[in-house]
Amino acid sequence: MSRRNRITLVCAVIGVLIGGALGLRWARERVRQQARTNPLVEKLFSRVTRGAAWSSTDKLINALQERLRIKSTDAQALVQLGDVYLQKARETGDPTYYTKAEGVLRKALDLQPQRDDAMSVMGTLCLARHQFREALDWGQRAQKMNLYSARAYGVIGDAYVELGEYPNAAETIQRMVNLRPDLSSYSRVSHVRELFGDVEGAIQAMKSAVAAGGPAAENTQWCRVQLGHLYFNSGQLDEAVAEYQQAVATLPNYVHALAGLARVLAARKDYEGAIILYTKAVESVPLPEYVIALGDVYQAAGQTAKAAQQYELVRAMEQLYRANGVEMDMEMALFDADHQSRLPEAVARARRAMAQRPSIYAADVLAWTLYKSGQPREALDASRKALRLGTKDALLLFHAGMICERLGDVEQARMYLDQCLSINPQFSVRHADTAGRTLARLRGRSKSSVSLRK
Repeated sequence: MSRRNRITLVCAVIGVLIGGALGLRWARERVRQQARTNPLVEKLFSRVTRGAAWSSTDKLINALQERLRIKSTDAQALVQLGDVYLQKARETGDPTYYTKAEGVLRKALDLQPQRDDAMSVMGTLCLARHQFREALDWGQRAQKMNLYSARAYGVIGDAYVELGEYPNAAETIQRMVNLRPDLSSYSRVSHVRELFGDVEGAIQAMKSAVAAGGPAAENTQWCRVQLGHLYFNSGQLDEAVAEYQQAVATLPNYVHALAGLARVLAARKDYEGAIILYTKAVESVPLPEYVIALGDVYQAAGQTAKAAQQYELVRAMEQLYRANGVEMDMEMALFDADHQSRLPEAVARARRAMAQRPSIYAADVLAWTLYKSGQPREALDASRKALRLGTKDALLLFHAGMICERLGDVEQARMYLDQCLSINPQFSVRHADTAGRTLARLRGRSKSSVSLRK
């Protein structure tokens, strides 16, 4: 992409976000009107409008930049700055910090090629960019330099997860826990347990991560939000709300917690409340997944024009992410399949993602794009790969159920959809109603078949 095109793209994104700010003023009026009917939104609104920021990260960036102005060859400061840039990217959703991080990390490695900490941070950068084979390489190089680097094991374990090498991932993360039982290792244990269907074990490990705490306030609250997601995904919505509220109470304006609360409100069909909180989240940190979610809530609320605006923004954001080295084939393939858009390209991107990162989630996205493109038999094969670990994920089971229904396998479709809705009947604002209607219809067909046999 040319520099001129990048500037045009950034201006377009900023323009949409300015429009979002106008929408936020409307949202503030709506929340005042809702005070008596929606205590959850009113309770949070007083907190999230304080304008709190992660000023400690900015101060650290400034301090390290000043240190490098005095001595530009300080390799340790360069590595630290690269790491802090990645933290800033987490906090803001701004992918340009990935480019900044790469620049200082490469300079550090030019100065001192054997620095294992620089290699580990470079691996973390590759993970953030969805470059998982490159991340694995950097992690293994760091681990060879320092056999006791817990962070190197974390990078390797994360890469193995995304590459679908789950036994290797579990073994590597166990080594990480043995070296350093802390927030980083416990949260990874939680994710591996979740993948293998041990939801209760995943919840306990994430509680340990929250209790351990992290070097930045955002790290701890990120784990608390992940705990909320585990509760939500298993249908425990009240418990999810409690975690999201605690995260906002600890770190006001925390977008991931706001988005979690918005997701609960959407699941409960409180679309106005969900729009308010998603709008606030997107206005603060416009992450594609939250922009998509906001669009889907607008769609569910019958506000199709506003939904279309959000979907258009997602496509502009993808270009900005790609310009800063982030691979989004899997995410955009799922987006297009869900929205019945550019299906041939979605299938091609899903196949490319499956080749690059053959995880169960890449297999699921491939299955769904094939299903949407009228290729259910091939979709079924991919769906079986997605379910191979026994992961209790309602969305994966929903996709499998719809594929089997298309193939005429009523009993298998019923089984998958029943499992899906048993896990969480409100798993998706876009798909939950479809799952319920389809399961009811399949049960009716089964009863009719029994009646005929009698």
